[in-house]
Amino acid sequence: MAKPIPLELPASDPRAELQARLQNAPREHAEALLAAYEVLQGLHDRGVFELMRGALGSSDKVIEIIVEAANTPEAIRGIRNILILAKILGSVEPELVEGFARSLPEAIACTKAYESKPPGLWGVMSKFGNKDFRRGLLLVNSMLEAFGRNLPPEPPAKLD
Repeated sequence: MAKPIPLELPASDPRAELQARLQNAPREHAEALLAAYEVLQGLHDRGVFELMRGALGSSDKVIEIIVEAANTPEAIRGIRNILILAKILGSVEPELVEGFARSLPEAIACTKAYESKPPGLWGVMSKFGNKDFRRGLLLVNSMLEAFGRNLPPEPPAKLD
């Protein structure tokens, strides 16, 4: 009958392996360590650490100030508006936003071409013959109609 071959693995000490890696780290990562030291020195020179130390020491007061500032009606409305704008931007197709971003510099350049003199009535009326103008006008008109539908109802008129 065959005899099993004994497998004897050397016992490894994880702490010793970590200690060896730690001792070799300055040689293996010398450039990165020097860069990190430069960053730390720059932060120290500019007083960032003192600022952080002070903020940690007075963290309760800092939090209290932030909460007081955020608890105003203006801040609450601002946060709500930012969330709504983020939701709006998330619902718009990226191609449309990209088209707007491309067309804005072009529109500014066309506007500057008129110098300080705005176009006359005939110049404005002639724009209606341009199909791109009419497409843009339809978009703006549709947006205004939807905005009007979604406005809150008018408050009743006050009688004096």
